Amino acid sequence: MSGFPGGTAVSLVTVYNWPTVDGQAGGSPHLHTASTEGYVVVSGTGAVETLSGNGYERRDLARGTVLWFTPGTVHRLVNGSGDLQVVVVMQNAGIPEAGDAVFTFPEATLADPEAYLAAATAPAAPGLSEGERGEATRARRDLAIDGYLALRERVETEGPTAMRPLWDRAAQIVASRTGTWRGLWADGPKAQADATGAHLDALAKAEAAHLCDAHVGDAGDAAAKWGMCGRLETWDLRP
Repeated sequence: MSGFPGGTAVSLVTVYNWPTVDGQAGGSPHLHTASTEGYVVVSGTGAVETLSGNGYERRDLARGTVLWFTPGTVHRLVNGSGDLQVVVVMQNAGIPEAGDAVFTFPEATLADPEAYLAAATAPAAPGLSEGERGEATRARRDLAIDGYLALRERVETEGPTAMRPLWDRAAQIVASRTGTWRGLWADGPKAQADATGAHLDALAKAEAAHLCDAHVGDAGDAAAKWGMCGRLETWDLRP
């Protein structure tokens, strides 16, 4: 068995302290289409706003808070104290990095594949300075906030059924990527689960061959990135 336990990915997020049009600071609202995401708050205070089958909810965050949300849940991190840091544990390592997230851009942008791609990938454009990447990330965040606030208002008025158009758009946006995702899943999370099954079979027979392969993994130094919710420190934890 190789790769980080459970075929998961781990990152440290320092949530953006950029203010938004509604007076709150934070990152870009978005959803994941194939992966559950978990938070472990390590410092600071704030909140996470979500839109899901439960409608609109807001949960306070402080050191020691642990929560998670399933695919399709729109989430927006709000930095209340200015120093909110969260360890993020992502299901299906490799799939989120391969584009399983969809931003809550306004409907006109979501409906135009070229416009959506341009807005979603603007911070990664070649030739940008570090400062320019930060500016592009903030502009992307602001566009996602515009769409999110309109969606949140509809959800509060109409209930969770107002989410369906976004979920349909999200499925359309990622449909062509799923072939790549299936390979990442097979080589990572599924392979680990299958390995555990084989280990249990062996242990039931008092066979210890897999224990002879005991070793320690080391992810090495973290890479710094401009993320959706904040500045990221990430590690490559795949096999």
